[in-house]
Amino acid sequence: MKDPRDVVIAPIVSEKSYEQLEQNIYVFQVSTSASKPEIRQAVESIFDVTVTKVNTLNRKGKVRRNRRDNTLGKRADTKRAIVTLAEGDSIQIFET
Repeated sequence: MKDPRDVVIAPIVSEKSYEQLEQNIYVFQVSTSASKPEIRQAVESIFDVTVTKVNTLNRKGKVRRNRRDNTLGKRADTKRAIVTLAEGDSIQIFET
């Protein structure tokens, strides 16, 4: 099994993710090779909560143009995990 800190990279901080906190839904950036069972185990071991559902989505990196020499570059592809926790569980890292 992978180290849980290698699977879950960072929380996603956005307006939409903060709205979902009321429904006990948290959004994380995860490793692109991580599967749903690995994400579930990683979140449960890191934050000591019970995960009821995991949804994932792959995001393609944008192609960006360099202004100086007109070459194209590409941002990295990312993967997000939308994690639903059990009733009564919460992650304190998002609380202010």
